[in-house]
Amino acid sequence: MLSLILFILLAYAWLLKPAQVVHGSGFLYKDIFLLAGQSNMAGRGGVVDEKWDRLVPPEIKPKPSILRFSAKLRWEEAAEPLHADIDVNKTCGVGPGLAFANVIRDKDSSIGVVGLVPCAVGGTNIHEWARGTHLYNQLVRRAMASLNEGGAIRAILWYQGESDTLSKSDAQSYKENLEKFIQNLLSDLNSPMIPIIQVALASGQGPFIETVREAQLGTDLPNVRCVDAKGLPLEVDNLHLTTPAQLTLGEMLADAFLNYFQGSIPITSNAPRR
Repeated sequence: MLSLILFILLAYAWLLKPAQVVHGSGFLYKDIFLLAGQSNMAGRGGVVDEKWDRLVPPEIKPKPSILRFSAKLRWEEAAEPLHADIDVNKTCGVGPGLAFANVIRDKDSSIGVVGLVPCAVGGTNIHEWARGTHLYNQLVRRAMASLNEGGAIRAILWYQGESDTLSKSDAQSYKENLEKFIQNLLSDLNSPMIPIIQVALASGQGPFIETVREAQLGTDLPNVRCVDAKGLPLEVDNLHLTTPAQLTLGEMLADAFLNYFQGSIPITSNAPRR
C-alpha cells in the first residue's frame, strides 16, 4: 500500500514538473505573440559597449508558463535575452517581450501558456521588411511554424523605425511602407484580424525622428494600435531603452492588448484550447 501511494505521489510530481511542460508540450495550447522590428524590440536593456550586464529583474524571471520559439523552431522556457539566437550579430539584453507576457497573465486569468516568437533584428530599415525579403519571409515562416503544436496567434508586437530616421526620403515614405508591410503580412498569415500593436519611437539614429513618429501615430488601419515610447529612459547611447524602460514598455503593450484586443479573432491551429 505504501509503495502504491509513493508511486502515485511520484507520478503526480512528474506531471507537474515544469521541464516536462516545456520540452514535451506536444499539442499544448499557447497564446502566441510575434515580436518583430529592430533593436529595441530585440532588447538592448542593460547593454553598454556591446556588453550585457545580465541583470534580470525578478518580474521577468523564467516561468514554465511562458515559452519562446527558438531559432531551431522549438518551444522552450523563455529567458532573457529572448532574441539571442535571432539577432545574432549584436549583443542582446532585456526587451519588452517577457514583461508583456507576465502582465497579460497577471491581469487576465483566461490566458494560460504564453508563446513568444522572437523575430526582431537590430539596425533594420522598413524596406528590409518588405514582402519577399529575408526578414519578411522569416517572420512569416516562424509565425506559421509556431502554430504546429497548438495555439493561436493573438497579436503582433512591432517596434521599428529608428533606422528610417537617417534619411528624409525614408522618413517621408515610412507611413506608406509600414501600412503596406502590415497589409501584406496579415494577408500572408491568412488572417486580417490579427491585432498589431506598434511602438512610436523613443529615439532614432538620424534627424527625422518626428517624421517617423508622426507616421506611426497616424497609422490608420483596422486592428492597429500604437503605444508611445517617447520619454522612456534610454541607455548611454541615447538610442536604446534601459531595462526599467523595457519593463514599462512591456506593460504599456500589455495594457493596449487587453484594453483593445482581448477576445479578438486569432489564427488558430487544429488543437483544442485546453
